[in-house]
Amino acid sequence: MSTLLVVLLVVAALLVALAVGGAIATGRRVRAGASSLHQQVEEANRQLAAAHAEDRGWERSALEGAAREAFAAAHPAEELAGLDLVQVIDRPGTDDDEAVFRATGASGASHELHLGRSEGVWVPAGR
Repeated sequence: MSTLLVVLLVVAALLVALAVGGAIATGRRVRAGASSLHQQVEEANRQLAAAHAEDRGWERSALEGAAREAFAAAHPAEELAGLDLVQVIDRPGTDDDEAVFRATGASGASHELHLGRSEGVWVPAGR
């Protein structure tokens, strides 16, 4: 009877080890998938903001130029490494429009830039 008990205990221990190992592997796979999904959502948001801006006739080069100037004014000691349009807020009229950029400095720091229009010219939004 004790041999049967030992065999049952070994089988139970193996089943528990397999269940724990499976849970750990599943957790890692889910975390890796979530990171990939987050990157895909961020890219889709950038593309949607750019498409929306183009659809509304906003000139991308003027927007980016204003964002670069706003970054240089706000962070004069930091070099701009990347600039992504992440949101377009198109309100009635033109002076209430807003564009939001994510600017990345050479140090890797990320900054959010809000631009608005003043008499048809893109300027840093007063936030």
